[in-house]
Amino acid sequence: MPNLNATQVRNLKEPGRYPAGEGLIVNIAAGGSRSWLLRVQHNGKRRDFGLGSLRDVTLAEARELARDYRRKLRAGLDPAAERRSSRERLPTFREAARSVHAEHKPGWKNSKHGAQWLATLEAYAFPHFGDLPVSDVNTGHVRDALAEIWLTKPETARRVRQRVGTVLDYAHGKRWREHPFAMGPVNKSLPRQPRKSGRFEAMPFVQVPAFCQSLKERESMGRLALEALILTAARSGEIRLACWSELDLDAGLWMVPAERMKAGRTHVVPLSAPAVAVFKRAQELRRAGTDLVFPGTKRNRPLSDMTLLKVLRDMELPVTVHGFRSAFRDWAAEETSFAGEVAEAALAHAIPNKVEAAYRRTDFLEKRRKLMEAWGAYCSGRAGDVVRLVAAQ
Repeated sequence: MPNLNATQVRNLKEPGRYPAGEGLIVNIAAGGSRSWLLRVQHNGKRRDFGLGSLRDVTLAEARELARDYRRKLRAGLDPAAERRSSRERLPTFREAARSVHAEHKPGWKNSKHGAQWLATLEAYAFPHFGDLPVSDVNTGHVRDALAEIWLTKPETARRVRQRVGTVLDYAHGKRWREHPFAMGPVNKSLPRQPRKSGRFEAMPFVQVPAFCQSLKERESMGRLALEALILTAARSGEIRLACWSELDLDAGLWMVPAERMKAGRTHVVPLSAPAVAVFKRAQELRRAGTDLVFPGTKRNRPLSDMTLLKVLRDMELPVTVHGFRSAFRDWAAEETSFAGEVAEAALAHAIPNKVEAAYRRTDFLEKRRKLMEAWGAYCSGRAGDVVRLVAAQ
């Protein structure tokens, strides 16, 4: 059956060897595996070369490989020896991961994600199989590495699994692995992780005014930052990395640059009078030599996530820092008549409807200013100053 076409090759099922022309052979083993062989005569001797699996190498690619092998033989080279030498130079999983990191890094939104991407592999994958050739990493290696943290650190384990898969897919694309890595057996061999609600534990908004008052009982950079976070409904990273150059306290505006925003767009935050007061108090404590509004204890370093969380834990409160955004959103929905899109804009949430996002040209700045003033008054305990706002707002 010379000169098989691609359809005929796909339809071959029975074990055996099927000639495809010019020494190229489809080899179907008794177990069902299908591979390419090249049979040539060289210096009076017959030689067979494996060219890979039919799953990975197309008919056209196999014919091109066969022509390349014959050219090398005519030139006095040994393609089999070259292939063995190439395998000996295969990178380790660690080296492959660093290559992936270097290539993908420019496409990530911020440097923190890039650092975390590699750090999780360094902590949980490299100790198990980082020094193995990337071609030798198998499902057992990956499964055993994940098993150590699968139940104790479920979110981290899922991230490690995804990043390991990315590295091994990359390796297959670079032809460092003959076959794609099968993550299915890994998933099936691990225990079921406990379900979680997927929501951040939030303080009920009715408790926020009293909490804001309790923050003022002692003064620290962490407490000031947490109060600023609550009054601006900002994310932790946005507050912790806030710089004086981004603030205009006279105009009551804070311009958060795009690279620090989850949606990747510059976000202008209108500052209420209570928020301006917090920033002015931070200004009185401003440290020389840094533009950070809330610097950490180390020189030119911001506060850590744990610093804000520690304020809550020291007060024995079972809530998260991020949960204050939920409290703000619940308050806006239940206690005011501001439109939902204004509250969503205050939280800098991306518009899920792509058509609506394409046509919306406003950021509701003036309406958000009124909303944040109302929120600031509420958090300051001046509940009598806050009335249900009319829909015209």
